[in-house]
Amino acid sequence: MIRIGLIGNPNSGKTTIFNALTGTQQDVGNWPGVTVAKKEGRIGKDILITDLPGIYSLSPYSKEEVITRDYLLSHQVDVIINLVDATNLERNLYLTTQVLEMSIPTIVALNMMDEVAKRQIKIDVKRLAQLLHCPVVPISAKKNQGLKDLINQAVLLAKEKNVSQLVIYPLELAFTLDKIKSETKSSLFTAVKLFEGDQSFNEQGKKVKEIIASYLAKQQDDGESIIANERYRFSEQVVSQVLIKKPQQTKSLSAKIDSVLTHKIWALPIFALIMFIIYYTAITVVGNNVSGLMEQLLTALKTWVSQRLTAINSPLWLIDLFTNGIIGGVGSVLSFLPQLFVLFLLLTILEDSGYMARVAFIMDRMFRRFGLSGKSFIPLLLGTGCSVPAIMSTRTISNESERKMTVMLVPFIPCSAKLPVFALFVGTFFHPLVSTSLYFIGIAVVLCGGLLLKKIPSFKGDTSPFILELVDYHLPNLKSLFLQVWERTKSFLIKAGTIIFLASIVIWFLSSYTWSLQMVIDPASSMLAAIGRLLAWIFVPLGFGNWQSTVALLAGMIAKENIVSTFGIVLNSSESLPALMAAIAKLFSHSQAAAFSFMVFVLLAAPCVAAIATSKKELGSWKLTLASVLMQTGSAYLISLAIYQLASWWIKSDAFKIGVVITILVLMVVWTVVFLWRNRKKAPCLACHHSDCERCFLKKK
Repeated sequence: MIRIGLIGNPNSGKTTIFNALTGTQQDVGNWPGVTVAKKEGRIGKDILITDLPGIYSLSPYSKEEVITRDYLLSHQVDVIINLVDATNLERNLYLTTQVLEMSIPTIVALNMMDEVAKRQIKIDVKRLAQLLHCPVVPISAKKNQGLKDLINQAVLLAKEKNVSQLVIYPLELAFTLDKIKSETKSSLFTAVKLFEGDQSFNEQGKKVKEIIASYLAKQQDDGESIIANERYRFSEQVVSQVLIKKPQQTKSLSAKIDSVLTHKIWALPIFALIMFIIYYTAITVVGNNVSGLMEQLLTALKTWVSQRLTAINSPLWLIDLFTNGIIGGVGSVLSFLPQLFVLFLLLTILEDSGYMARVAFIMDRMFRRFGLSGKSFIPLLLGTGCSVPAIMSTRTISNESERKMTVMLVPFIPCSAKLPVFALFVGTFFHPLVSTSLYFIGIAVVLCGGLLLKKIPSFKGDTSPFILELVDYHLPNLKSLFLQVWERTKSFLIKAGTIIFLASIVIWFLSSYTWSLQMVIDPASSMLAAIGRLLAWIFVPLGFGNWQSTVALLAGMIAKENIVSTFGIVLNSSESLPALMAAIAKLFSHSQAAAFSFMVFVLLAAPCVAAIATSKKELGSWKLTLASVLMQTGSAYLISLAIYQLASWWIKSDAFKIGVVITILVLMVVWTVVFLWRNRKKAPCLACHHSDCERCFLKKK
């Protein structure tokens, strides 16, 4: 088995080439001890390829860099494929110089050569290979060009075990590093790390310390700066020798597009318009034209199953379980599969084209005003798919308080599990524009939540700097696009076939039997109705104080898709989507205020149990996790309360309800508490009489 490590800068095309090489033969997990994704795939039976996290260097400044460096140093790889963005050659070569020092067979893959040609740039590949002392293969991962040659050369290199003998340092420094190598009997990479003073390589003997100290005394500089300067110097020299670039007379196409899409005034309105088009296309256009076909398929399946079970004289409870419980419950969710597929497709196109990176850049300035940074936007973006990987992705945020804030705020973003609920209610009560408003309500609550959390001492501190590479716009690779959309769709189907399947059986049982285990036709007499009535009073001020909505929300704690399947079962309306929509409209008394209040509560309330468990793992304590759940559910309740009561008053202005008064009073109390917390004064210091003294510790007791 030949083991290949795929390494490169972020946005260098690693995911595209990994998908192109491995296809669907992939395993996705986590690196030991951390929640950074680990992707492995096979090429045939004899080649295992590992997609290492995207990094800019092998210095231990982030989790990704530590993981990649430790993996390479553990000798778990036979050959390294260093993916280099040919359009940004000089910057990418910084990492290449580090990789080539690790004494592991390495091949450089010059990616995006098609873009290089478009820009009228020429790269002398042979000369580059000579300067790097390793094979260099020009490729285009997007167009599947050169990949076969790349793998063949990588396999040959792994068998021959040829290691690059590149030395980029001037004579005196190279001689110093060679003495460190001889003294420690290690690789050049280890010698360089010892010279830099890397804390992970602290096994320095007295002789090694003397060698390093002697050289640094002459240079009057620190080791890390000296090495970094030499890497940049070498990269500049290489680029000057291998790259021939014709001067551009006009701005590139990406620059022209950016002048509009990242405009300081029009950027956010354009983003809002794009999100509206995406949700309108997924929920309305596709919903109106494809959902009917899904209903016909599910109805045909239900009829076929009923006929087959009746033919073998199955008991009525078994027929009802399969038709109304399993097919009705799971089918209510699966009827929204086309909308989800289109949503995944359109969002993935935006991500792969390079637009979402611009949105993160646009959002950075706004987020900073609310205690976050553009780094938090990436997890929030992932949250539109699923909160679990979005929460896990916060590991890339180096600022601990900012990371924990993002973990607590990610669930406010509408994930794909909530889309069936929104599609059902928007289709029943509202214009499609309302579906987009939920996305921006989520972002608004994230920003307000960040502002409030930042006032708590444990979350105080400066926001971390946000550095993001804006790659040129490009059309996504079709194969890579399909694989990413399939992974998201498959995750939804697996959940439908496991969690929602089991939940539908439980909901059917509770809605079909009384406490004495007598089967009932009307769910209103069931155990489930009794449980719902016990808690329904809590939601009366929010406009949906009926037992059906209450049990649907309880089922949604396991998985948000269960809300739709529960409605389908308890309303006896799982035979078709129009029947379910009619039953929902009747249940909510055709009240748009109550329906919108319900959607906002589903949007903002605590996420599913899987997301809560992931939050606990990332936050590190149940206390903070419980506080997060209470914050989310409390925010959902208060905002839904305000929406329903104020909307009801506005619609029926002649009846100034006591609920409106209570709502205003509650909001005033919450605001007062926040204001007092924000402006609270510390006890003055007895020594200097200043309330925020940092030097004196004699506080008034």
